[in-house]
Parts: sequence; structure tokens; C-alpha cells
Amino acid sequence: MTRDGHRTRNAERTRAAVLKAAAEVLAERGTGASLARIAEVAGVSKSGLLHHFANREQLIVALLEDVVATLREAVMQHLDASDERPGRLMRAYVRALCTGSEDVLWYFSPTPVWAGVLDFPEAIEVAERDSAWWAENLAADGLSPQRVLVVRRAAEGLAMAACFGQETQASLAEGRELLLSLTEGGELPQ
Repeated sequence: MTRDGHRTRNAERTRAAVLKAAAEVLAERGTGASLARIAEVAGVSKSGLLHHFANREQLIVALLEDVVATLREAVMQHLDASDERPGRLMRAYVRALCTGSEDVLWYFSPTPVWAGVLDFPEAIEVAERDSAWWAENLAADGLSPQRVLVVRRAAEGLAMAACFGQETQASLAEGRELLLSLTEGGELPQ
């Protein structure tokens, strides 16, 4: 192993630890949380944190980018390679959001961190790019815009309700099956 490879992996681990700590601390204290506290929870020095993120805004934007990437990866892991029918991406979206995965649910959680994130212009850009990516890719997925709207927002609503403890694994599974049926052209039962 080269020294550069060793340093790269250490830098990646440190960055991941800082982002994880930032998620925890910001969830508790909001965007005003101190960088010193985040560094402490990450197990790094404040200067080590500042080596990776020059300031709070850069850290918060990186955290948002990480959360966006985590959700997208989770959805892609739910793609069925054998499914070539219209709505393939939407079905993966529904499966990812309605499984109860902590990584996915954190994206929809009502934590204090999200309240202040969009105070930062760069974070707004990340959110807008992500929203545009989903809108473009779900629109190209072969379902009608109305069906995309209803299924997408219903899946997001189930995920958010699960964050509040208002959905059980059984009710998430039932919602998932109903929404998957809608992506196949099905109707809601009477």
C-alpha cells in the first residue's frame, strides 16, 4: 500500500466521520451547532475538521450533498434490472422510501438541521439540482405526470410519517404495495 493510498483512505474516513457527527449534532442543535462540538463527536480536532471543511456553511452543504447522494444510492439499489416497464424508477423510489431504512428516513426527518439549511445559497443550489434531477428522471420514467405526482408525494408522505413514528413496518408495507400497484396502472381499492 502506498503512503498516498493510506492518506487518501484516512482522509475519506475522517470526512465520513465528520459528516456523520455533523448529522448527529445538527439534528440535536440545528445549524447553529458549534464546529468544536462536531469535531469532538467525530473524534477529530477542530483543525482536522477545518482541514476538510473551511467553515460551517461548507460543512452543512457537504452534509446536504451526502444526504442527497445517500437517498439516490438507496433508490438505485432498489432498481429491478429485469424490469423494463414504464415506472421502473418510480417503483425503486417507492421501495426505497417505504422500507423504513434509517438512511432514507433521515432525509425526510423533521430535524432542526433542515430548518436552517436553506439559509445558505449553496445549499439551495444543491436542493434545487436534486429536485430537478428527480423531476427530470421521474418524468422520463414513462408514467403520466399525474401518476408521478400522486405516487411520489404519497411515498414521501409515508416516509415522513414513519419518521414521526406514525407508521409501522406493516403499514409501510401496505402503503408500498398500494403505490407499486399504482405504478402498474392499478387503482386504489374502494
